[in-house]
Amino acid sequence: MMIFLDSADIKEIEELATTGLIDGVTTNPSLAAASGMSFSELITQITKLVTGPVSAEVTALDAPTMIAQGRKLAKIASNVTVKVPLTFEGLKACKVLASEDILVNVTLCFSLNQAILAAKAGATFISPFVGRLDDCGADGMNLIEDIVNTYEKYEIDTLVLAASIRHSQHVYEAARLGADVVTIPGKVFRQLYNHPLTDSGLAAFMKDWQKSGLKI
Repeated sequence: MMIFLDSADIKEIEELATTGLIDGVTTNPSLAAASGMSFSELITQITKLVTGPVSAEVTALDAPTMIAQGRKLAKIASNVTVKVPLTFEGLKACKVLASEDILVNVTLCFSLNQAILAAKAGATFISPFVGRLDDCGADGMNLIEDIVNTYEKYEIDTLVLAASIRHSQHVYEAARLGADVVTIPGKVFRQLYNHPLTDSGLAAFMKDWQKSGLKI
């Protein structure tokens, strides 16, 4: 399973990218606005920090302008993935951009029906929002399971990108259910490797090593 970082914080992306464990980055208008940078400069810098897909979202609501914005964003770097909303206009834009061999991430997916349409429109990635479904009293992971199973049944190439991930258990469930990608904030990435038993075990090993007087 690929791990994308959901962030527009250049310092955070740079720090976590040094692990070699970050396969890509997703951004959205809210994250970009909080960065304090021009959008083109932000995406340019991120594409230099990671070699994998970097999602840059359009802000138009009509298909013709989404397409124009998508083409402009795709020219920034070869690893830019144009992000469009799962609306009627967004699906039309996806179809055109995909036909031009531009990577497309269709975002804000909340149903299997939407995911089917995105795949038919040629989406590279479909982004079901797990956490937001949980917030509404639904189980977001049920949607991940439904999409994964349906795509496998019909041999659909669109990659399932689990989004709106709130904690490490979401990552665990997404991996167990067969999601191709999870996109996670930095704090969740750190939750993946932190464990109190690892810390206590390492402390015990170091204490015994220091007592032994041995050297490597």
